[in-house]
Amino acid sequence: MANKMTLSGELKWRGFVNQTTFNDITELDKTKRKFYWGVDPSAPSMTIGNLAAAMMVKTFIKHGFKPILLVGGATGLIGDPDGKAQERDLKTIDEIAKNTVAIAEQYKQIFNGQDFKTVDNSDWFKNINYIEFLRDIGKHAPMRQMLAREFVQSRLKEGGAGISYAEFSYSLIQGYDFLHLFNEYDVSLQISGADQWGNSIAGVDLIRRKTGKEAHVWTTPLIINKTTGRKFGKTEQGAIWLDSDKTSVYQFYQYWLNVDDEGVEDYIKIYTELDKDEVDSVMRRFNANRAGRIAQKTLAWEVTKIVHGKSRADEVKKITEVLFGQGEFLKLSKEETSLLKAELPTVKADKNDNLSAIVVRSGLADSNSEVNRFIESGGIYVNNVKLTATGQNMLQTGNNLLKRGKNSFAIIEFS
Repeated sequence: MANKMTLSGELKWRGFVNQTTFNDITELDKTKRKFYWGVDPSAPSMTIGNLAAAMMVKTFIKHGFKPILLVGGATGLIGDPDGKAQERDLKTIDEIAKNTVAIAEQYKQIFNGQDFKTVDNSDWFKNINYIEFLRDIGKHAPMRQMLAREFVQSRLKEGGAGISYAEFSYSLIQGYDFLHLFNEYDVSLQISGADQWGNSIAGVDLIRRKTGKEAHVWTTPLIINKTTGRKFGKTEQGAIWLDSDKTSVYQFYQYWLNVDDEGVEDYIKIYTELDKDEVDSVMRRFNANRAGRIAQKTLAWEVTKIVHGKSRADEVKKITEVLFGQGEFLKLSKEETSLLKAELPTVKADKNDNLSAIVVRSGLADSNSEVNRFIESGGIYVNNVKLTATGQNMLQTGNNLLKRGKNSFAIIEFS
């Protein structure tokens, strides 16, 4: 990088430098470590927030670090209270069990081709005796340190929602994960999200107190949308999920295709595996013609390929090109058409239907007179061909693409 970059150099270039226990980040270049990264199965899918950390994990792996990927089947039963203004609603044991399987499957997709081990912290917590845990672990957890946590102070202050013993103990439980993996797998580094710094430090402190040895933490930075100033990945519709049942592959691709110009270079560095030369080439082309959106198109395809596989990335790329006049709708495969029909309103029609009425039924116009005005202004297309007269029927037997303006679409099933 670009392939000659050191790990610390690449982390800095990609924007992955944040809080760490290392005094000098070049220490990472001297010793290959075993590390772990974990996700609590509070939902049946990770989000693109988790994906940022996962991409950082892949950077460590590329430079020879050995990963343990943890699914928090035990911690998920409690739920991390950090950043929450009030007590979480507990998930059922069955929910957590199903979510644990789902997260582990996403690990397989994202880290496909990598050598990694997956562990579930419920495997070691289910046999722990409570009294032994308090004596052997709780004895080494200073209350002052736990009480000093910002979210604890916020919960305990006047007007705060308070905090249960279960949530208060969360950082100790996660800290024990680090100790267990340190003892069992020689893991000496935890990688985590920006919001997990306090929980991760609890593990470092516990290892030092129990073993007298040193362990380290490295966290991802919080990614900010430079245009809005808000946390990246938060939308009016909610989180962007990696599970296609929660965020369809098409919606996922569209999200990346529409990211802001100011932040797109940062997102390419964080969310793709393109090296420096490749990123520089994309950005030169982008800056020469921003209207062409080559950076967003590259980002959308690369991220979708990582999360959903190359074939699905190719499908949504092709149907997106068709929607915006760069391909022929009638040449889409049955699978590609089905993918599009899942996203767009679909209406059935036959030869006895008036085309204006079909357009109104599709939701692309409110009345026949409005359809006429759209046609007169050249704003209605059938299969990407401009409609020039109200009575003109350009519909083909089967599926047809109806378009109004630049961004309004429907599918007409014509028989």
